[in-house]
Amino acid sequence: MTSSASTTAPVAGDRAPDFTADSTSGQPVTLSSFAGKKRVLIAFFPLAFTSTCTTELCDFSADFDQFVSKDVEVLPISVDSVPTLKEFKNKHQLRVELVSDFKRDISRAYGVLLADKFFSARAYFLVDLNGTISWAHVESNAGLKRTNAEILEQIAAAPR
Repeated sequence: MTSSASTTAPVAGDRAPDFTADSTSGQPVTLSSFAGKKRVLIAFFPLAFTSTCTTELCDFSADFDQFVSKDVEVLPISVDSVPTLKEFKNKHQLRVELVSDFKRDISRAYGVLLADKFFSARAYFLVDLNGTISWAHVESNAGLKRTNAEILEQIAAAPR
């Protein structure tokens, strides 16, 4: 996947850029494999083991069943390596599988790579059953995050 760092983040109504990446499950994850089956919440987070990211991922795990009941697959993505993400997942007993964007291709495609820091902004993209983005939010500051209550409201309001 080739994209320039100047790519702007997709917005509601845009086709979600497809990707395949390694995950903590040991299997690669391909976004388009969920088409027609489940909606997907792509949740970019800057770095494992940082305070806001740890809180966010622990919250996703705590509310895991709420996302499952809405038939939504949560795909947290960071630029960390798979071994780092596995250690992070195990340390915090996370229920979600984490996706590695080690080469930064996904962050570039979604326009969220912070080139000067070489990690992604915190951002959320809800992808519907047809592969279209139905909700998108990019945080202005990496220390900010959406609450799961807000995300679940967006999921409830979005088309399937």
